[in-house]
Amino acid sequence: MALQGGLAVGEATSDRIAWVKLSLAFLPLKRPISDAKVLTGRQKPLTEVAILFCEIETANGHFGHGFSYSKRAGGPGMFAHAKEISGELIGEDPNDIARIWEKLCWAGASVGRSGLATQAIAAMDIALWDLKAKRADLPLAKLLGAHRDSVLAYNTSGGFLSSPIEEVLESCAALKERGIGGVKIKVGQPDPMVDLKRVEAVRKLLGDAFPVAVDANQQWDRPTAMRVGRALEPMNLFWIEEPLDAYDAAGHAQLAAALDTPIATGEMLTSVAEHYELIRNDSVDFIQPDAGRVGGITQFLKITAMADFKGLKMAPHFAMEIHLHLCAAYPREPWVEHFDWLEPLFNETLEIKDGRMIVPNRPGLGFTISEQARAWTVDTHEAGKRM
Repeated sequence: MALQGGLAVGEATSDRIAWVKLSLAFLPLKRPISDAKVLTGRQKPLTEVAILFCEIETANGHFGHGFSYSKRAGGPGMFAHAKEISGELIGEDPNDIARIWEKLCWAGASVGRSGLATQAIAAMDIALWDLKAKRADLPLAKLLGAHRDSVLAYNTSGGFLSSPIEEVLESCAALKERGIGGVKIKVGQPDPMVDLKRVEAVRKLLGDAFPVAVDANQQWDRPTAMRVGRALEPMNLFWIEEPLDAYDAAGHAQLAAALDTPIATGEMLTSVAEHYELIRNDSVDFIQPDAGRVGGITQFLKITAMADFKGLKMAPHFAMEIHLHLCAAYPREPWVEHFDWLEPLFNETLEIKDGRMIVPNRPGLGFTISEQARAWTVDTHEAGKRM
């Protein structure tokens, strides 16, 4: 049988998914984290992140893994939904990722095509893309078609409202020294003047040219967002994130039209349709989809195609281990969000140099699940049989 690109001709069409393993793990944070939603009593401080892992193996021995996540409630629900539909993968050709996504979606169509349902599918979809890239012996970014080998990187984890300003400044200084490309700090205090003072202190420390963004986590109403947004204009921010409710496309459009500072949002949305509302209403300058929330890479690529057509910039939310590859494949220069929270889940780490995160040259996503992640696992489910 002739070989082509390391595979026997015909192998890809004859291979089938033989085994699927789901795992639910809880990653503890080193300290409770608070943003504006905590200060207003909407949520409790974040203490852990639920991770849904999916591992897939084919009859011909090809392997891939992916993950999605939930902050606060939802992890067990995601696991339960994924467990119900995971058997739909058995016997499928792993190449047919888009068709498989539709099959998984319709298997649970009664609970909709967004929210928990798509977040459960995401882990399986990402595992299939990881498998496909590994089978091609390519990093996922190269399989998709990379525009760059590194991506501008900004850090969020040092700027939470639960940290006093002295600690935020210390973190920002250390991040700049480490070579991070930018920082984002949380805003949304009950008194906006407190926010302005914190942003001014960070800007003074880092200098006028260093990229600084703020994130209000949906805290403000429309008048407050407009007033605070105008007050922040002299700070030369590279965006204001989630100034309004995540579903307020019209309100975000008003802000985007009125302010010089770019508007960023989208991270809390869980479907292509919801992102389409932002895009068609000119609600954002930076679109912020999250592959783990919108249903995986298959759905993420639909969003980025629309965003590129509209001329939008992009800065995906969280999960840099996945989004680094997707950012590298986006035509317009994007930002990737640096969070070190998930690093204990994997045996490999990402490199940052001169303000940019380097795309790993390892096949697929370029990560393997650590023993620590296995130790944090509280439930598993298998469908099919390992060959």
